[in-house]
Amino acid sequence: MVEEVVDTEPKAKKPIVLIIGGVVALLLVIGGAVGGTLFATGFFKPKADLTAEQMLEGDAHGAADPHAAPAKADGHGEAPKTDAHGAPIKGGKDSGPAKLSKKSPELTRFDYSYLKLDNDFLSNLTGSRKVMSVQIAIMTRYDQRVIDNVKKHEMALRSVILDVMRQTVDADLTKPDFRKDLAVHIRDVMNTLLEKYEDFGGIEEVYFTSFVTQ
Repeated sequence: MVEEVVDTEPKAKKPIVLIIGGVVALLLVIGGAVGGTLFATGFFKPKADLTAEQMLEGDAHGAADPHAAPAKADGHGEAPKTDAHGAPIKGGKDSGPAKLSKKSPELTRFDYSYLKLDNDFLSNLTGSRKVMSVQIAIMTRYDQRVIDNVKKHEMALRSVILDVMRQTVDADLTKPDFRKDLAVHIRDVMNTLLEKYEDFGGIEEVYFTSFVTQ
């Protein structure tokens, strides 16, 4: 009796082939989806390179460098403002001239200004029955503030001027430079008083427009 030999090898290989084919098909589907996504986002588009001339032109007009560090804030949490060409804008509404201090007024000098003080100054001489009557004018080359300060404090200035005049004695009247020295003394006490109240004197000369002793 002859036995029939059945070949079962092809049946065993068929499921393996089907599995491999399914895996390959799945990989193709995944690869196609990934490739389509990258293509849609422009991943495969070539990046344009700037020439050296274009880079220089961009710097001249303040173009932003993609590799440059971000602009620093101005100390108040805001980036510095720039104009149409990228140049920093100086000043602004918060900037302005510095306030002048009365203790150090500007040294700019102006035209000569004169002021004659109202009313005469009349005082007795020390140790004498004589009296001295004078009219006083001041000169300054500073601005109008000096004149305004003299008018503002005229009452106090009259007091210190009379105190100086009372210190005069008969012997002083015969000195050649008596009037000159008296004018300098009066100028100094006036400036001292103005510096006390206004932090600046500014009186440069004192003149006697009338001077009488009797």
